[in-house]
Amino acid sequence: MSKERLVVVGNGMAGCRAVQEILKRDPGRYEITIFGAEPRVNYDRIMLSPVLAGEKAFADIVINDEAWYRDNAITLHAGRAVQAIDREARVVRAEGGLEIGYDRMILATGSDPIRLPLPGSDLSGVVTFRDLDDVDAMIAASAQPGARAVVIGGGLLGIEAAYGLVRRGMAATVVHLVDVLMERQLDASAGFLLASALADKGVATELGAVSEEIVGEEGRVAGLKLKDGRTLPCDLLVMAVGIRPNTALGKAAGLEVGRGIVVDDAMRTSDPRISAVGECVEHRGQCYGLVAPIWEMCKTLGADMTGGSAAYEGSVLSTRLKVSGVDVFSAGKFSGGEGCEDIVFRDAGRGVYKRVVIEDGKVAGAVLFGDAADGAWYFDLMRQAAQVTDIRETLIFGQTVTEGLRGLDPSAAVAALGDDAEVCGCNGVCKGAITEAIAGQGLSTLDDVRAVTKASASCGSCTPLVEKLLALTLGDGFKAQTGPKPVCSCTTHGHEVARKRIVAEGLKSMPAVMQALEWSTPDGCASCRPALNYYLLCAWPGEYQDDKQSRFINERVHANIQKDGTYSVVPRMWGGMTTAAELRAIADVVDKFEIPTVKVTGGQRIDLLGVKKDDLPAVWADLNAAGMVSGHAYAKGLRTVKTCVGSDWCRFGTQDSTGLGMRLEKFMWGAWTPAKVKLAVSGCPRNCAEATCKDIGVICVDSGYEIHVGGAAGLHIQGTEVLTKVATEEEAIWTICALTQLYREQGFYLERIYKWMARVGLDAIKAAVLDPETRKALYDRFAYSQRFFRLDPWAERVAGRHTDEFNPLSRRMEFAPA
Repeated sequence: MSKERLVVVGNGMAGCRAVQEILKRDPGRYEITIFGAEPRVNYDRIMLSPVLAGEKAFADIVINDEAWYRDNAITLHAGRAVQAIDREARVVRAEGGLEIGYDRMILATGSDPIRLPLPGSDLSGVVTFRDLDDVDAMIAASAQPGARAVVIGGGLLGIEAAYGLVRRGMAATVVHLVDVLMERQLDASAGFLLASALADKGVATELGAVSEEIVGEEGRVAGLKLKDGRTLPCDLLVMAVGIRPNTALGKAAGLEVGRGIVVDDAMRTSDPRISAVGECVEHRGQCYGLVAPIWEMCKTLGADMTGGSAAYEGSVLSTRLKVSGVDVFSAGKFSGGEGCEDIVFRDAGRGVYKRVVIEDGKVAGAVLFGDAADGAWYFDLMRQAAQVTDIRETLIFGQTVTEGLRGLDPSAAVAALGDDAEVCGCNGVCKGAITEAIAGQGLSTLDDVRAVTKASASCGSCTPLVEKLLALTLGDGFKAQTGPKPVCSCTTHGHEVARKRIVAEGLKSMPAVMQALEWSTPDGCASCRPALNYYLLCAWPGEYQDDKQSRFINERVHANIQKDGTYSVVPRMWGGMTTAAELRAIADVVDKFEIPTVKVTGGQRIDLLGVKKDDLPAVWADLNAAGMVSGHAYAKGLRTVKTCVGSDWCRFGTQDSTGLGMRLEKFMWGAWTPAKVKLAVSGCPRNCAEATCKDIGVICVDSGYEIHVGGAAGLHIQGTEVLTKVATEEEAIWTICALTQLYREQGFYLERIYKWMARVGLDAIKAAVLDPETRKALYDRFAYSQRFFRLDPWAERVAGRHTDEFNPLSRRMEFAPA
């Protein structure tokens, strides 16, 4: 029997969640095709704020990676918007002339950001905050020194945009029409506390302010003029004033449309073959912009499309959020009103505010700021319409205190929650789903619960409650995580144990490690395999062969994948030096392969952006022919050695910083390390190469070379610490290689040098690296490993060979203790 054809228009959270609900019930029923307007896989739009703030990368917020589509035989057309639906022929038409037939369809077209029709709204630098492209535009703007931002809109998105930009180093002001921030979720008191908390974090607010005009200069935004005559200067203006359902496709297809695409209780539109779900939907006159009701819609839709019966009757809303790092919860009539009674708790010292609204002896609403742990309990009482008269005196102090004073075991407070009580608002996971998964699938850790149910996997504010549910369900069988964090959910062992046993027990293959350490998953997972692969490479150079399939995509293809599916190619430039011949070769490659973007990087190299995957081998071949090799811009290894011109050209230079940088890079390139490593050599204390914010840095002085360690200039900004001072270039190279080898042997996978240094201590590092015998042993091990790892991957991929032009053994210096 042939499968029914299901076309899903929308590759966002709602569309893919609906597909997951269908696959969970009847995985073989449909031949599924998904269209997405964005050129990428499905990701968690809620987590765009941490990406903007630099707390997460795009890879961290992907919900369904390419493997999910492949494993479920789903055809994904990413970056290809559907332009029309022919209901009579049952065909969708997408960009590029693609036509796909359907038997059933799901519209999950989401919503569009509202752009205020202000004069100047079409100026360059005016953006919304809705997708990853918006985030990229804001990050780019924040990179300009001294840049200022104005955000119109004091709701959640506007505040998160301003907070993220401040975290990126921008000055940011929120302009809000109402005199209370997040007035749909907070009362005046909580709004005041939020404004104060934002001020402490560097975000300014203008409340009760009316925007009148966006002012520009030479086609670019320069400021926001307010109705009171003031102008707030800015280089970036973000409109975050709300969303409206995206109904254009449904309306053009002749479906019934009100504020949204109208659906019945089974989530079907006016055409029974077409269902709709998510922010584009209008159900019983309501449109929803929160994730919890969308998850409820998806469950109903999944049941309906697999032959079951279910009815979506609307949602009672609560909101639990982490706003710029502050826990917030609200539900129901949180602002009170006629016939309501307020119970209020304030703790100014901790910045905590709680308000519970009582009506007819029942909880009618609540707003919590700074401590939202009891939000689920208040919401459960509200939904059950439970009488709370007998617990009124302790109600404001929360569930644990109230139940404890009634003589109940503290765990009974969690047990009393109904199975449909929402625990994780980000992913719409209720208590019953968590306890059922724990009992039915043998889950025993927080990571297990996250992997199976997604609860606690996003903002993490529900983590304490999830852990309580684990303890409640497992009883004595629950062991809270103590000590080092496991490598992954496949094992209880931490990174240090794995590393030590690989060496001590002579384990020289991944299966041997997994057998000896009793891995729970036969072949490991995407988290542990790269880590074990590195530990084996480091422990057994020349004996263990690198497992390329245990590396991330960038390391497998020797280029950095970009958001549109093309790649970035960065040839190595030793110490930032280049020649006319190399520049001509790069220019020829750019012209020949029509590479759209050429960018000078912060590491003193040239980045070729937009290379098609099929063109990579030919691009490498042409660059190789000009004597250029991979810059390893994708690697967990040595990236760059940044230099200044030093004593050769600069009148302040004390030593040959360029020459030393080139020697270091030519000796150390290709070395795998736990995480990326960047070096710099500055020719004098003026530090033009910025050596004091690199993983390892050298400051040249009249009497020699100061060696620094542990800097960072990415998400975490930290200056280096002085490791030692040496008199000669040779001593500098010996010491830096020994330091790198110590990090290679002790660092945990993906642990940057500054984090390793914080864990083991600078004194311990000095004791090892500055002892002459230990330093010699470390250096020798580094030089030996380079014999096997220092290959040019581009040459290997092009011609099945490797280059030894810069063979480390031929350049090895005899060690002479200082």
